[in-house]
Amino acid sequence: MTSYILDLTEIRPTDVALAGGKGANLGELTRIDGVRVPPGFCVTTESFALAIADTPPVGALLDHLSRQIEDQQAIQAVGAEIRDAVRAATLPDGLAAAVGQRLDMRHTYAVRSSANAEDLPTASFAGQHDTYLNVPGPDVLDHLRRCWASLFTDRAISYRRHNGVDHRRVRMAVVVQRLVYPRASGILFTADPVTSDRTVSSVDAGFGVGEALVSGLVNPDVYRVRDDTIVARTVAAKRVAMHAVAGGGIEERAVEPERQEQAALTDGEVLDLVRLGRRIEAHFGRPQDIEWCRDDDGFAIVQSRPITTLFPVPETGDDEKHVYVSVGHQQMMTDPMKPLGLSFWQMTTPRPMAVAGGRLFVDVTEILARPSSRDNLINALGTSDPLIGGALRSIVAREGFLPERPDEGKAAWVPPGSGAETIATDPAVVAELIELAEQSLAVLKRDISPLEGAALLDFIRADLPILRKTLQEPRSMQVIMAGMTAAAWLNEHMRDWLGETNAADTLSQSVPHNITSEMGLALLDVADAVRPYPEAVALLERAEGDDFLDELPAPARDAIRGFLDVYGMRCAGEIDITRPRWSERPSTLVPLILGNVRNFEPGAHERLFAQGRRQALDKERELLARLDEKQADETKRMIDRVRTFSGYREYPKYHMIARYFVYKQALLAEADRLVAAGVLDDREDVFYLSFDELSDVDSAKPLIAERKQAYESYAARTPPRVFTSDGEVVTGAYGRDDLPPGALAGLGVSAGTVEGRARVVRDLAEADLEPGDILVTAYTDPSWTPVFVTIAGLVTEVGGLMTHGAVIAREYGLPAVVGVEQATRLIADGQRIRVHGTGGFVEILR
Repeated sequence: MTSYILDLTEIRPTDVALAGGKGANLGELTRIDGVRVPPGFCVTTESFALAIADTPPVGALLDHLSRQIEDQQAIQAVGAEIRDAVRAATLPDGLAAAVGQRLDMRHTYAVRSSANAEDLPTASFAGQHDTYLNVPGPDVLDHLRRCWASLFTDRAISYRRHNGVDHRRVRMAVVVQRLVYPRASGILFTADPVTSDRTVSSVDAGFGVGEALVSGLVNPDVYRVRDDTIVARTVAAKRVAMHAVAGGGIEERAVEPERQEQAALTDGEVLDLVRLGRRIEAHFGRPQDIEWCRDDDGFAIVQSRPITTLFPVPETGDDEKHVYVSVGHQQMMTDPMKPLGLSFWQMTTPRPMAVAGGRLFVDVTEILARPSSRDNLINALGTSDPLIGGALRSIVAREGFLPERPDEGKAAWVPPGSGAETIATDPAVVAELIELAEQSLAVLKRDISPLEGAALLDFIRADLPILRKTLQEPRSMQVIMAGMTAAAWLNEHMRDWLGETNAADTLSQSVPHNITSEMGLALLDVADAVRPYPEAVALLERAEGDDFLDELPAPARDAIRGFLDVYGMRCAGEIDITRPRWSERPSTLVPLILGNVRNFEPGAHERLFAQGRRQALDKERELLARLDEKQADETKRMIDRVRTFSGYREYPKYHMIARYFVYKQALLAEADRLVAAGVLDDREDVFYLSFDELSDVDSAKPLIAERKQAYESYAARTPPRVFTSDGEVVTGAYGRDDLPPGALAGLGVSAGTVEGRARVVRDLAEADLEPGDILVTAYTDPSWTPVFVTIAGLVTEVGGLMTHGAVIAREYGLPAVVGVEQATRLIADGQRIRVHGTGGFVEILR
């Protein structure tokens, strides 16, 4: 029976498959000096597997459950059938006797579920399976079956579906331990679960067994401890507690009135517990979520699992404090990136970047520490995203947190694009910059096509400086800054002179050379080519894969291919070179094309562009007519600069993405050769290697498998805008008290007010929008532009004044508010909302 039952002291960390996550962790806890673990044993997953194998209905029911059925009632019904079958299962031969030999019938026990897919580094499954306390010895076997059955509760099934865990692969072990009769119990987090600060431990404590805390019957005492000092405490009123009952089970009892306001632990006990937690954390090598009990013999640890919700911290190699700012919040790409995408972005951008949780961050510690550069950085980032600016200000205000660096020998940090006023307001400058970039792209396509192997990698490595030079070309930066500074000038002076708010928003509509807004209008032309052919519309409506183009009538097919020739390198999250492009997955465009066919009349492209241009010119005439001659001359000059230069701001990124696509196509061709040679299993395996690692892929399969698992875990993490090397997530706030009750604060980036139906969309491919709808999403990048021709307003969780969504919203004349935290959760799909693009807030009407 050795494989059926293991003493806790026999279990190793590698025994998760046998003992489950809880059992493996408890086994390891028994080997830490000074840690007391209640004695016990584990009925292994092999026992469960044998019992299930001898219960025929379970296998068929599991197959049914694993078919990704979406009917919740059907899922619940199947789960109930499985639980009934498991509770009636026959125990493997000899198991009952083996368990009985390990039990002392004079004692009671805790019988605890321990699945092989719980208490893992990436998913805790905390509270998803059942635990039974104060179980008399004769009742342990019955509770063993109950624990097995809890593998298929509605909540456990739902959790596995959410985390992508196959129901057929999970098995249940059961831990049986001598019960501790505590006077106090609770939870210890060795990192602050709210701020993620690794230097702060958090203790929740209450009287009796921990069930009262877990079930929410009472508020716990809460302590926060840093550097062996209690830095915050809240002693709650504890009116009830849970206690063991003679004969088995636990019950709720009233706490004596004179004890209700007493702390469950003394300060000394709190500090002792935290020291114990730090020892456990050091042993496991990562922050822990620890369940503890306190009785007359001291602290007993009944579980320790990794805290799976913490965002990873970049490796620094030193003990100094560091401050990191999210790159993704600036680039409208907060999803995790694969290793190849991370390395290409790092090779493209001039500033060194740290990697954590599949995202990129800039270490701004040195800039913040120097008085000459600090304000420029905070003001620049705060203009883009006020929540980042607010977080950085709060860090600077902390006495002693940052070292004070002298300015000697260090130039002050200056935002790029200085010298904007020196460039002539000449449309030919923009046309010339675009032509030079197009010529460079054509040369790249020509020269890269015959290359493979090491020669290909060397070529791409040599070409990346050309891309960087294009992005940092002085005249290009001057053009971008000229448009931005002119818009800022107009907003400031029209407000001061005429009381006009955000005048530049209207003046920026339908400007020339905006490659991103042109893309949205170009998809209207595609709809014009599809609309006359009912068979084409019908084909698109039933298209499921990406091989539908050849079946379309020639005019419709040619229109889509023509669009892809110009814009097919784009996609959602396009700064990650590994993301599938529209040319690779044209089905992504199908809902957008069908929406345009349904919602617009022929010729909408020209009408919408002309309408925006007319509104801009009308606004220009109106403003100039209200100004004196000198003011009008200055204003006219700035309007010309806005209309000449602001459209170009979108082009450098378009060129970068076009160049990325050329690299990607060449690397995938190389990957195909590696697959044919048996070096790789799949062409996209190269995405899980950095660019430098592509030079030696012969033994990369284990690394690729590890990277795939890590990437999946990163998707569940929410990246912070700003955090420190202690792991602390630092949040900013808008600090506004001028909002209507219940309004959601954000940053107004495109003027106007609009009311309409909120459509909460998380994936562009699922966008089903109608004219007048207000798009609510996490973030938008250029790939979202085609839906802007349909919507009436925009709300995003991430963004700033000059991010792509804001620029295009202004050009299309859409009221927009960005940086609305948790907008996709606080606003329900279909609700009626009002977007105040000028005031920077959103009202939920009903």
